[in-house]
Amino acid sequence: MTAVMPIALVPPRPRLLSPKAWTGVFAALVAVTILVPLMHLAAPPGSAFHLGDYAVGLVAKIMCYAIAALAMDLIWGYTGILSLGHGVFFALGGYAMGMYLMRQIGRDGNYQSELPDFMVFLDWKELPWHWALSDSFVATLFLVVAVPGLLAFVFGYFAFRSRIKGVYFSIITQAMTFAAMLLFFRNETGFGGNNGFTDFKRILGMPLNTPSMRVTLFVLTGLVLIGFFVFARWLVHTKFGRVLQAVRDAESRVMFCGYEPLHYKLAIWTLSAVMCGIAGALYVPQVGIINPGEMSPAASIEIAIWAAVGGRGTLIGPIVGAFFVNGAKSAFTQFFPEYWLYVLGALFVAVTLFLPNGLVGLLRRPGGIAGLVRGKRKA
Repeated sequence: MTAVMPIALVPPRPRLLSPKAWTGVFAALVAVTILVPLMHLAAPPGSAFHLGDYAVGLVAKIMCYAIAALAMDLIWGYTGILSLGHGVFFALGGYAMGMYLMRQIGRDGNYQSELPDFMVFLDWKELPWHWALSDSFVATLFLVVAVPGLLAFVFGYFAFRSRIKGVYFSIITQAMTFAAMLLFFRNETGFGGNNGFTDFKRILGMPLNTPSMRVTLFVLTGLVLIGFFVFARWLVHTKFGRVLQAVRDAESRVMFCGYEPLHYKLAIWTLSAVMCGIAGALYVPQVGIINPGEMSPAASIEIAIWAAVGGRGTLIGPIVGAFFVNGAKSAFTQFFPEYWLYVLGALFVAVTLFLPNGLVGLLRRPGGIAGLVRGKRKA
């Protein structure tokens, strides 16, 4: 009798994107790399197709926020870890880029010194040790990734090894960002104190305040956002991503199956922090300022709100939420600035009570908004 050899079942290769998703990615690429540059640079200012400096800057800023919201979705939506301290990683990437931009000012500052203006004002005689690599763009890129990543790795290792979960983990992340904010507020730390860094003039020797540089940074931000989205879609469909979702749903069962949740949670936590750091580094040269306010507890809570409003566990939802919330914020702060915080709070409560899957979940519901209304009436 011929022995029958067992056939090894090879798991299917994870699909990167569905055809529908690829269509959306292609449309986003066209908009970011072709349409916006043409509408800003080629269309005359009086034309209906012209995008002004404010519109380009606003969309670019929101795309940076969308990267941070996408990073939040990887740890909260897919791993079940709610962080209320991701603002510190965003700000650390921004500060790393801001230090480089401050060195690029050179002697064009108000005091015509090689030292940044705030250091001259505080009577500093030389740069502190942590500014040693700030004149190198390559070193800055390394620090943008390494500083948030290292802080996240150390913090996450001790937190996850101690099996801190749920609301307790959220509280200590909030304490972490609050402590960092207080540290950066101090003048003696060499980070500009309350005012932070501003008055940037050049990047890589080229002026920042020109239409071509503005479009370049816009395109770069859009490409990074699209790249992170495609990477995240691939990641969550791999074995690593499936383990993350299993950790979210039943961590104890994952341990009984022979997996160590610590390694998976620490890896995705560190990756998420690095994504936020890169978003902060892209944010600073386009907005023109970075200060400790970006580390405030409220800033970290807003990142969670973007993910919740758009729909966590969907990847596209946090991006939609970032654009929706910040677009509404821009409009309300322009016409009704005193009511914006009330609107934001009411929006978060409404989503929690009536749209647990966010705006994307509403669109996926049969009948959309009308279906939701009919369902409430039947109930």
